[in-house]
Amino acid sequence: MPRVKQKSILPKIIVICGPTATGKSNYAVKLAKKTNGEIVSADSRQVYRHMNLGTGKITRKEMHGIRHHLLDVADPRNIFSVNSYVNLARRVIKDIHRRGKMPIVCGGTGFYIDTLIHSNKLPSVPPNRALRALLYKKSTEELFAQLHNLDYERARTIDKHNKVRLIRALEIIGTLGYIPKIDAKNRKLTYSVKWIYRDISDTKLKKRIHSRLLQRIKNGMFREIQNLHRIHKVPWERMEALGLEYRYGSRYERNLISKDECIEKLEKEIWQYARRQRTWFRKYKI
Repeated sequence: MPRVKQKSILPKIIVICGPTATGKSNYAVKLAKKTNGEIVSADSRQVYRHMNLGTGKITRKEMHGIRHHLLDVADPRNIFSVNSYVNLARRVIKDIHRRGKMPIVCGGTGFYIDTLIHSNKLPSVPPNRALRALLYKKSTEELFAQLHNLDYERARTIDKHNKVRLIRALEIIGTLGYIPKIDAKNRKLTYSVKWIYRDISDTKLKKRIHSRLLQRIKNGMFREIQNLHRIHKVPWERMEALGLEYRYGSRYERNLISKDECIEKLEKEIWQYARRQRTWFRKYKI
């Protein structure tokens, strides 16, 4: 009798995604209560310690007793790679399943989520500290121009203001001579994913971005940025790569821009970021 090939059953996860300021974290907590779930953060900035207000990190009170993972796992002075995230997240998800609970991946960092749910391996290129030291001395404009000359396709999709990602791309090219292309057609899923996409209208989202930013500033976001530099020894230059709030907040703290300019730039660029998030998640046809 011929053997029947058994289909492998993929472990189940829930993924809550969408643009910033659309209530993903609060929704995840409510869903976790209903599904006996635990939450795995998928936010490239909330992995860092001491960065709470500027990243919109959920508070202990807002968690309502639901266990959260991959918050505060990295030193903001160091680069935390997507490979590091995926390795930690898969270990956590396996443990959540082992304990009979449902993993709920929640966040807006599309690259983290995309890499987590697929089996394709990213290039394992170790940090080149000498090269990084040289590249850090360059402006983001110079780094982007260098990447544009070496790999137009990667330059077309990268955040040209994100110094960390620009340096990492150049580091991979410096080691391998190129950035490996992912075979989108033959990618295999590592999980059976139930997608939940959160979004609101443009008008509501702009209002929420505005009010949330002002509330964060009122709650002490600029003081948090001061403490990052003075107490936790995060260089001003490093803050340029830790996201919009820390980029423009640190410039305000250094008297490079006024408070009004800081708020204006943040509102504009957070909105642009939200639009890029929408574009990213649209490809999943959720």
